[in-house]
Amino acid sequence: MRGDLAKAFELANSQMLRRGLLPRSYTDFLGRKMFLALLTIQGLGAFALIMLGVLLKKHHVARSVMQPRIRHEINRAGVKLLPMFFFIALALGFLVVGQTVSALAKVGATNYLGSTMVIVIVRELGPLLTAVLVLARIGTANVIELGTARALGEVEALEALGIDPVHYLIVPRVLGMALGIFSLTIYLIIGALVSGYLFAFLQDVPLTPGDYFKQIAEALSPLDFALLALKTLMFGFFIAIVTCYHGLAQPLRLEDVSRVAVRAVTQGVIVCVLVDAVFIVLYLVT
Repeated sequence: MRGDLAKAFELANSQMLRRGLLPRSYTDFLGRKMFLALLTIQGLGAFALIMLGVLLKKHHVARSVMQPRIRHEINRAGVKLLPMFFFIALALGFLVVGQTVSALAKVGATNYLGSTMVIVIVRELGPLLTAVLVLARIGTANVIELGTARALGEVEALEALGIDPVHYLIVPRVLGMALGIFSLTIYLIIGALVSGYLFAFLQDVPLTPGDYFKQIAEALSPLDFALLALKTLMFGFFIAIVTCYHGLAQPLRLEDVSRVAVRAVTQGVIVCVLVDAVFIVLYLVT
């Protein structure tokens, strides 16, 4: 399976497909792009299945080595980003939540405050903003680190030592990013809701803290908590898969790393939007 994955990626990155002559027609151009997209989807799917197989098969292998690596990735994708996310939560509360509360109070529609905050902050803006920020900060680092390791032959050195690169390099990053995005989303949502009320309080909005948080609590349902956890974990999983795939699953030169990092971030954003669209449909049908 890994050999097929390498061949597919080598074909997707071939000079003939990516740097050939200009297409004679838009049909040729669109056909080439669709073909490349299908190859990328196939490669990502195969890479995700390989990672899941290694995770399930080798979860008990080398725990003394893997557990510190997993903690390191959780720390990198979660704890170290907390200061930035506290600032983002403060800004989001002042710019979005506070103004929304003030606008609803002016038109006498504070009864819709709870459902509005749940839809805008809890369901959509909080998880998606967290995923994009972690993608930009940690996902890019994953591509650069793994791409550099692949270009310098470090991945082949691990294989020569009998160490599975997927188990050693990818599994900790996937688990760390999934748990990191889940935790940061919770902090971002809570911080935005609290700072938003502080902004509304400074504008003398006639709404007590008890009424504000009571409306939000009443608008939340157990399904919201379950789907929020599932969405954030899926964001982390797919972001890690996309970035690690582009960094590890292809033969790279050092000068190609920056180009591949840009491509990985772009595809990561697209994947996040598609995942979010799936959950929007789930919210509508449940």
